[in-house]
Order: sequence, then structure tokens, then C-alpha cells
Amino acid sequence: MASFSTTATVDEPRISLGDDGILPPIPGGRDDDSGPGLPDYATRLRRARLGLLVALTPVLMLFVSFSSAYVVRQGLPTLDPRTNQLVLDWIPVTLPKLLLLNTGVLILSSLFMELARRQIKNQATRLTGASAEEPTKIPWLAMTLVLGLAFLFGQWSAWRQLAASGFYVATTPSSSFVYLLTGTHAVHLMGGVLALFVAGIASLLRRSVATRSIVVDVTAWYWHFMAALWIYILCLLEFAG
Repeated sequence: MASFSTTATVDEPRISLGDDGILPPIPGGRDDDSGPGLPDYATRLRRARLGLLVALTPVLMLFVSFSSAYVVRQGLPTLDPRTNQLVLDWIPVTLPKLLLLNTGVLILSSLFMELARRQIKNQATRLTGASAEEPTKIPWLAMTLVLGLAFLFGQWSAWRQLAASGFYVATTPSSSFVYLLTGTHAVHLMGGVLALFVAGIASLLRRSVATRSIVVDVTAWYWHFMAALWIYILCLLEFAG
């Protein structure tokens, strides 16, 4: 019985150039780490934001507990060992005016951080093409880092002013809470400063735009949270003390 066989030659598929002679963007390329089997940029961004939300929950609960203790402690009397009587030892602390300047610095840094987030996000989502002009790159991230360090230095200067006024950590219960609230906030803000360093290193190492965008986006929302938290702390110390 005769058999027939056919041989067909299939050319290797090629990507045709566009009208402007530019190759179309390829998913999973150098500027997008989403290769085969890996989540895309939008999925990674959602996961990163969810992780940030989970991480910020205990921080928020910590300051809520500090605030509750601050308000309750104001009305609690203590036993005076000299008279054996219960007395109120809560002495309001006059906050240094420098804290208002620090607040302005932090708010301005939060604005710069938002501009940096939008700038890198536009780079991650912008379609490539010959007609697309490269936007002017302003170092918003570096400016945010400088203002963040300036805020921390301002906080240290404010603590020195408090000490010069006679209010140390253990001087009065009110001064203890001032140092506790402002110091805890400064420690958490240092985490944001470290995240800015990480974002800067990722940029220097030429990481993909998608990776840098996710790092900057998460850092930006963390920074906004720290700015809002500081305004809350300042209002608590100023009006509830």
C-alpha cells in the first residue's frame, strides 16, 4: 500500500516594525520583570500595597495605644510621699516653635514624594514610541531624602530645646509622653529614609522601571502615612495636653 508524506517549511515568526520603525514593547522585557510564570506589574504593585497596609496596622495600633495612655494619664493622681496625699502631677509642656517648622518640612517632603511616585509610575506605564518625548526628570526622590533628614535633625534640635527648658525624659509624666511620641515617630520615619536609600540604590544599579516604581510607590504611601501621623501627634500634644 503506497504512503504519501509531505514536508512543509515554516518560517520563524518575526516581529514587524511599526510605522515609525520602532519595535512594539515586549512584556517581560528589561523594563518589566514579569517574565513567563511571573505576575505582571499591576499584580506586583497590588501585593506590595497590601503588604504595606498589613505592616502599617500594628504601627497605627501602637500610636492609638500611646494616645489613649496619654489622655488617661492626665487625669490620674499620684501619691505624694511627703504628704501621703494624692496629687495631680501633670504639668503641661510648652512645645518648641521649631516643631511647627518641622511640620512644614515634612509636609513639603510628602509633596515631593508624591511627585516622585507619579514620575516613576508614568515611566513604568508609558507606551514607548518615537513620538513620545522623554519628560524632564526632576530629582524629587533626592529632594525628599534631604527634607526627611532635615526633619530628623529638626526633631533632635527640638529635643535639645526641651532639655534646655528643664524638660527631660523623666522630668514629668507629660514630658515623658512628649519624648515617647515624637521619638517613636522619628524611629519609624527613619524606616522611610532607609527605603529612600533603597530606591536610590535600585536606580543606580539600573533596576527595571517596574521594580523601581513599586519600591517608590510603597515608600511614598509610607511617607504620607508618617506625615499624617506626625500632624496627629502634634495636634494631640498641643491641644490635648
